[in-house]
Amino acid sequence: MQKVSDCQRRARLAVRHGIATPAGSVAHAVNAMTCLHATEPASVYLSVFARTGASREDIAIALYEARDVVKQLAMRRTLFAFPRDLLPAVWGSASGRVAATLGTRLAKEVESNGLADDGAAWVRRMSEAVMRCLAEAGPSTTAELREHLPELGLRLELNPGKHYGGSFPVAPRLLSTLGASGRILRGANAGDWRTSRPLWTLTEEWLGEPVRVEESSIGYLRLVESWLRTFGPGTEADLVWWLGATKGVVRKALAELGAVEVAVNGGVGRLLPDDVDEVPGPEPWAALLPVLDPTVMGWKQRDFYLAETDVPHLFDTNGNAGTTAWWNGQVVGCWVQDPDGVVSVVLRHDIGGDGVRALEEEARRLTTWLEGQRVGTVYASALMKSARQSG
Repeated sequence: MQKVSDCQRRARLAVRHGIATPAGSVAHAVNAMTCLHATEPASVYLSVFARTGASREDIAIALYEARDVVKQLAMRRTLFAFPRDLLPAVWGSASGRVAATLGTRLAKEVESNGLADDGAAWVRRMSEAVMRCLAEAGPSTTAELREHLPELGLRLELNPGKHYGGSFPVAPRLLSTLGASGRILRGANAGDWRTSRPLWTLTEEWLGEPVRVEESSIGYLRLVESWLRTFGPGTEADLVWWLGATKGVVRKALAELGAVEVAVNGGVGRLLPDDVDEVPGPEPWAALLPVLDPTVMGWKQRDFYLAETDVPHLFDTNGNAGTTAWWNGQVVGCWVQDPDGVVSVVLRHDIGGDGVRALEEEARRLTTWLEGQRVGTVYASALMKSARQSG
């Protein structure tokens, strides 16, 4: 079995992820990454900027005018920005799985709160009502949909007496279920690039074509193939975690793709059969990546680019990555902004003068691009918090 060293994995990362050699366009950058995390809208912009240098206007055009990049709830109930042509595969696999889970859960919650005797029938009825409303009124915010459909204003009392319990609005739960199914999606954004105020839109109207959902096994096959192109070599555990799927689904896709086994530090990795050649190492490179960037969140087993002792400083307790500073394929710290929006790098390792200067140049470049605008996050890492407090 061929051995793939950590150095070779980091070389692949730099070349494939567009952070050593910039990608040519917004769409190319997203396609190279399979998808971008979009839980926080600013992350999409910052991830693309790190890989292309594109302006905010160019990124907005890709999202909302050309619509080459589309936001979709998918793996692990997380919002991503996908290349448009990958959507049928996503709807038939990861998103479809999430939609089924969310729909079943919502039906039970509706019944337990006495809103309907048949929760599944209520979910179907309200889903059709939302579809009709969007067809008649056009793209709408959640608040506008509640005005048209008063039942969306109902609340659910969940997990009484628990610290995670409380009163929750039903509208976001229903819209997330519909969104995961691919029938509606987050279209234009009524807020600025750092905030999320989506206008819910019929998918076929946003894309200008009928919704086409691929069969589940084909959808997973395409997602696994794309992941291997972006993140390979990776382990079966990496893929199961990233997809939020079962081992059976992953193993079936790997077998059909003829994935090749290679030895990596985390055990047995996989590569596509036409992708086993070594990748030449790039020139020294530095990058500042945002919260939840796909490069940081692409693997479950991260020891080839991240020291285990750094994890509690750079990830929150739920495993969400904060901002990261990279030097030659390894995470070496994070970045923060001061009250005036100036970006600074916070290092956890001695990387030498060349590395420090390269990251300082990246900080200046990002400061200029941000034009004094500050980016907030609910996923600040311990290192980010301590840097802000000391600053």
